[in-house]
Amino acid sequence: MEIVLVPGLVCDAEVWAHQAGAFRAAGTVQIPDHGSLDSLEKMAEALLDRAPARFALAGHSMGGRVAVEVIRRAPERVTKLALLDTGYKPLPAGEAAKLERAGRFALLEKARTEGMRAMGLQWVQGMVHPDRLSDAPLIESIVGMIARKTPAIFAAQIKALLERPDGAPVLSRIQCPAMVLCGREDAWSTLSQHEEIAALIPNSNLVVIENCGHMCTMERPREISAALMTWLRS
Repeated sequence: MEIVLVPGLVCDAEVWAHQAGAFRAAGTVQIPDHGSLDSLEKMAEALLDRAPARFALAGHSMGGRVAVEVIRRAPERVTKLALLDTGYKPLPAGEAAKLERAGRFALLEKARTEGMRAMGLQWVQGMVHPDRLSDAPLIESIVGMIARKTPAIFAAQIKALLERPDGAPVLSRIQCPAMVLCGREDAWSTLSQHEEIAALIPNSNLVVIENCGHMCTMERPREISAALMTWLRS
């Protein structure tokens, strides 16, 4: 089996480390690097250029949005789909858009003036379950991953997210087996949003991971790998 695991914003293969290790017995694993691509559409096209002819596709966070764009372009190539701690709506209108832009640009300014590690140390506070903030190895693995990126890459990927297309029309047309997964305490991409995603995808399966925030694959690696293995075998 061919499996493509898509990382999220300023993440790399580290975010999928446990899952990639678990899946290598089941097939070939590919993890794309978005680099400085500045749109979800470009990320999806780059993924498709390098991916096998047919593959199972899982995306985390922004990677889930990239996965939806892959489905938009080539649904016949995706045998199974898993969307983890992600979203599907475009940038909202009015004050909500201003607030999101301001929050993202404030983080970008911190990255430019103080470095990616300093930005990551601030950002991670809302990305994991509150009980895990004292888990030094976990926090270092997340912040260390972010620190491997540059402010220029961060800026490009922020642009991609702010210009994100509406995924709802794509979700309603998905025909392959699909799993929607969310950490119950994800403050960035809420459980209610994942219930909406699961309702839009015909015959999808919603999985909720207890005591888990947004960085589910790193916070609860064994549980996520087990859920994804069940999805692969479905």
